[in-house]
Amino acid sequence: MENIAKQLALDERYLRMAQVWSENSYCKRRQVGALVVKNKSIISDGYNGTPSGFENICEDENDKTKPYVLHAEANAITKMAKSNNSSEGATLYVTASPCIECAKLIIQAGIVRVVYSEAYRNNDGIELLEKAGIEIKHVQLQSYEQSSTE
Repeated sequence: MENIAKQLALDERYLRMAQVWSENSYCKRRQVGALVVKNKSIISDGYNGTPSGFENICEDENDKTKPYVLHAEANAITKMAKSNNSSEGATLYVTASPCIECAKLIIQAGIVRVVYSEAYRNNDGIELLEKAGIEIKHVQLQSYEQSSTE
C-alpha cells in the first residue's frame, strides 16, 4: 500500500512538472506539456507548438489550430529520437490524454505507461493504448499553488 502512495505522489509531481512545462507553449486554445521519465529521470520533454523554424503562432485567423502544430507527446518523442536516450520501458506524463496519432507514436516508442491529468475530447487514443497493453493512469491535479507565508 505504501508503494502505491509513493507512486501516486511521484505521478502527481511529474504531472505538475509537465503542467509547468506546458507554459512554454505559444498556443492560445490549449497549452499541453509532456515529460518522458525512465528510471526516475526525465529523459525528454515537449509542449505543443509549431515545428522548429516556423512562427510561434498555433491558431489561424478563425482560432482553429493550424494543421502542422505538433502535440506535446510528439515533440517529446521526436526530441528523444535526436538524443541518445531510449524510451523503451518509460512512462509518459502528459497534461491532456493522447489523441490517436500520438497514441501510435507512444506505442512505437516503447513507452509502457501513460499518466495524464485532463481528458481529451476524444477517447480513441486511450482506447488504442489500452488495446496495446499500455498502462493508463488518470490523475486529476488540484490547482497547484505554493502557499505564501507572509
